[in-house]
Amino acid sequence: MAIRVAILGATGYTAVELIKILLRHPEVTITALTSRQEGNAPVASVHPSLVGRISANLENLTPAEVAARAECVFSCLPHCASAEVIPELLKSGCRVVDFSADYRLNSPQVYEEWYGHRHPDPERLGKVPYGLPELFRKEIRSASLVANPGCYPTSVILALAPLLKAGLIEPRDIIVDSKSGVSGAGRTPKLTTHFPECNESLSAYNVGRHRHQPEIEQILGQVAGGTVEVVFTPHLVPMDRGILTTTYSRPTRQVSEDEVLDCLESFYQNEPFVQVVDHLPATKDTAGTNFCHITARIVRDRIVTVSCLDNLVKGASGAAVQNFNLMYGFPETTALL
Repeated sequence: MAIRVAILGATGYTAVELIKILLRHPEVTITALTSRQEGNAPVASVHPSLVGRISANLENLTPAEVAARAECVFSCLPHCASAEVIPELLKSGCRVVDFSADYRLNSPQVYEEWYGHRHPDPERLGKVPYGLPELFRKEIRSASLVANPGCYPTSVILALAPLLKAGLIEPRDIIVDSKSGVSGAGRTPKLTTHFPECNESLSAYNVGRHRHQPEIEQILGQVAGGTVEVVFTPHLVPMDRGILTTTYSRPTRQVSEDEVLDCLESFYQNEPFVQVVDHLPATKDTAGTNFCHITARIVRDRIVTVSCLDNLVKGASGAAVQNFNLMYGFPETTALL
């Protein structure tokens, strides 16, 4: 029997990407798509790329109504809104993959500091697996709730985790420079993502205060077994999709470029969606896929890593389906290759 799946907040960019992936998943039936804004409109009227592929309507459903139709729920709701409904879904027996940041951080105080809201479900923080299969596959398999990672953090963590785990780099004074396409800002109109504002322009934003910084430091700290500090600077690039992340870290000892690449290759040798490459990767290499490409160079006294992924797939919806496959015992690559 196919798993009955609901998607909350089905009007955004990550949601339409998720729908497209799930429509080719042989073990899934989409039974509910929710939205508070679009009334009872066909989802294909909001996402024209779905015309002829799905006939479902958007509905404003209560958590109880969603739970009556679905075994698994993908929540594409914004932070805070997601944690308002997830406890009831879990109580009703649903398993949930949450796209928001609501369950990524371990501390209610850190969450409130960076997101500006008191957490609606603080007792669960620190008990929810972080949905990066390359690091937390075992925990994800048995979870009832998985915190899907942020797109920037995925590109950073995958590049640095093997080097920290092996003790090849210092855990402090790590510089992270990331560039993202405009879809990373979501579908809600904003002045900074208005076409005349962002086209033919490149800009940094939220320097020193981007909400993904504590997420990056927390997960890398778990890998390193101690405090990790990064200076994270995100940039907006006038393209639809993709993330390119460059990190600069200090080696703990003299190390060769081949040794760094060998460390990455060894760590990811059995991972289906991480490719360690010799060349400098570009966002077009991973566009529309669930792959992350990573390489490394030695420059003066620094180890430089370059990673890229599609922010809507490996950075969001593809990762969510990868987690779903683990949770239900399907081959991890199902619908993603």
